[in-house]
Amino acid sequence: MEGEPRPMPPGPQLAAYRIVQESLTNVLKHAGPASRAWVRLQWRPDSLELSVLDDGRGASAAMVHPDGRGQGVRGMQERASLHGGRLEAGPRTGGGFGVHAALPYGRRR
Repeated sequence: MEGEPRPMPPGPQLAAYRIVQESLTNVLKHAGPASRAWVRLQWRPDSLELSVLDDGRGASAAMVHPDGRGQGVRGMQERASLHGGRLEAGPRTGGGFGVHAALPYGRRR
């Protein structure tokens, strides 16, 4: 964790939780048995930024949707967008997969 945690409305809070949950589920399903994962929360002045990274040393090459466009990633993107945020996901240089999201503390108007 980086920065000072800030209060968030229930919607963006749940979106952050579900994005991390889905990302870690994808690590278990696709990264291989000897992989490692990292979760980073960064409390920025206007939004919570979160990253879930894995080293994907195993089965990631056998993913059905190696471009990161499966239903799980699509659902995470929709959750972030619903709350005025953004999400990017895809293979990492050197191996593995990364998910990066930014969720504003309150809905942009």
